[in-house]
Amino acid sequence: MRSRRPTVVAGTLLALLLLAGSAAATRPPAPSRPPAGPGSPIQLVSFASCADALAELRAVTTAAVNPRGLPGEALPLSSGPTDDVAKSAPASEHSVTNSYEPGVDEPDLVKTDGQRIVMLSQQGVLHVVDPVTNRFTGRLNISRASYWGRYDLLLHGDHALILTDAEPMVRPAVDAGGDETASEPAGMSFHAEPSTTRLLLVDLSGPPRVLGTYKIRGRTVDARQTGSTVRVVVRSHAQVPFPELPATADEAAREAANRAAVATAGIEAWLPTYEWTAGTQKGSGRVDCDRLSRPQTGTGSTMLTVLSFDLTADRLTDGNPVSVAADADTVYSTGGSLYLVGQRWVEVPPAPDRRPGQIGEAITDIYQFDTAAAGRPRYVAAGTIPGRLINQYALSEWQGHLRVATTTGQDARTSESGVHVLRRQGDALTPTGAVTGLGPGEWIRSVRYLGDTAYVVTFRQTDPLYALDLSDHTAPRVTGELKITGYSAYLHPIADGRLLGIGQEADLDGRVQGVQVSLFDVRDPARPLRLDHWHRPNAWSVAEHDPHAFRYDPKTGLLAVPVDAGLRLLRVSGDTLTDRGEVTHPEGVISRSLLVGDTLWTVSDVGLRASDPTTGRSLAWLPTT
Repeated sequence: MRSRRPTVVAGTLLALLLLAGSAAATRPPAPSRPPAGPGSPIQLVSFASCADALAELRAVTTAAVNPRGLPGEALPLSSGPTDDVAKSAPASEHSVTNSYEPGVDEPDLVKTDGQRIVMLSQQGVLHVVDPVTNRFTGRLNISRASYWGRYDLLLHGDHALILTDAEPMVRPAVDAGGDETASEPAGMSFHAEPSTTRLLLVDLSGPPRVLGTYKIRGRTVDARQTGSTVRVVVRSHAQVPFPELPATADEAAREAANRAAVATAGIEAWLPTYEWTAGTQKGSGRVDCDRLSRPQTGTGSTMLTVLSFDLTADRLTDGNPVSVAADADTVYSTGGSLYLVGQRWVEVPPAPDRRPGQIGEAITDIYQFDTAAAGRPRYVAAGTIPGRLINQYALSEWQGHLRVATTTGQDARTSESGVHVLRRQGDALTPTGAVTGLGPGEWIRSVRYLGDTAYVVTFRQTDPLYALDLSDHTAPRVTGELKITGYSAYLHPIADGRLLGIGQEADLDGRVQGVQVSLFDVRDPARPLRLDHWHRPNAWSVAEHDPHAFRYDPKTGLLAVPVDAGLRLLRVSGDTLTDRGEVTHPEGVISRSLLVGDTLWTVSDVGLRASDPTTGRSLAWLPTT
């Protein structure tokens, strides 16, 4: 859902709230506070009162208003799918979602527990498959005809949690005299419904049925599951009812009217509302002011809400929400800790040594929460570092330290990358060491941490694969570098000191040439080597940007990755990669694969196919359309 899908950020940055019972410092609002730079102390603090919260939220929202209302989503700062299931049958050996941290599951469109395969089509239909008999055992339509959105799920026992961002299919309203075919007609006012996060708890013990629902204003950032506990992070924007003016009104009049609307808006314009159902029971509410916090360094008009659910329960109820007047784009969890991370721009003051084109600087803000216990997370520390990160794989918690890889600079003249090490000291994540200067003129394309070692790929024309020694938290260092054409967008560790990388081949000028899978030897940190590679010209793979599409079986050496519309089967044996064929679907684009016993299952929006993983030979085809 996120990686769930990278949405991204701008403006004042992110965070989450304190656990119930944890006292937050109370400070008066200060809308004029300057934004914090790298190394500045940042904390989450509560508002003194609901009135103070409203005053500050109005102030920061007024500052963001333009003649057409409020800005929409910010652009990214980072570069670059009936019968009862046989409950008595034992679960087969099966693969799991390719998630980052062991024991922490991530939402995806297909899951299996060895007894059943549960798939969500992007048309909003849940299908349940018995992988022993190769037949459908359940179907549930959860879509809404007037909405569209992406669907993901999490699984625990006989319960599935379905997550979707429901976007209303509406068109902008047009005032008299406006032309709705124009790009920005003077009379157009944007009053579309806000996006809504919808959650459904589904019982799979028999024919699939909905036990409960939950709906909250906003878009899902991501979710993580540890055991039966799921935490969902939702991002919402202020919903101010702006007036509709005649088409003859000028820009100044429109902006003044919009500012006046903000000045009279109530707290409900910012604090997200939610609704839940459980059988015949219904409930609704709004995040209370006493569950609202803000970063000490400033307040944003965007809200970040964290929901907590127990999948052993037979209902979702209110989600125990907490909110922060801030923004975030990345969720990273180790199970015991939850990190919310995002970027913001700060202006670079004029200086004689300022490089041409350097008009601002990206800052990464990090908030850490203790999630070892069920229920609402407890805020423990925060910190800032320079630069922007590519995704959650840029972060790693190890031996009480957090390692973060970022890229600074905005173009080939100013960019470089580094890995920063932070340690919790009190309520601050304090920098203890850093190695910088990686890939001048390039941007990070992938990162992978293996204990006290890190591998960082940067790219613009060629691909330096850097090996870093992080064993000394105060003095991380580069130990080796490998330069090859192309780049790896995702790195996956396998046995015997090797790495698999998937990305794009490129020529010497950096022009991409098609999907590439590389096998690296990283046993000697001083001399990383590429042992073998497979290349398909002019092709692409969803696994380059979505690790959930990547499937490697360490028992057999099977590597299965979507390439164009099909699934390519490769085998890793010793120091070689061997092409073993392809699995295809009629018309559909394969997006996922999984293993149940000795059968390879592939998933597309037109159906599921069971295949022999050694040859790709089809064993069964189950159409969903």
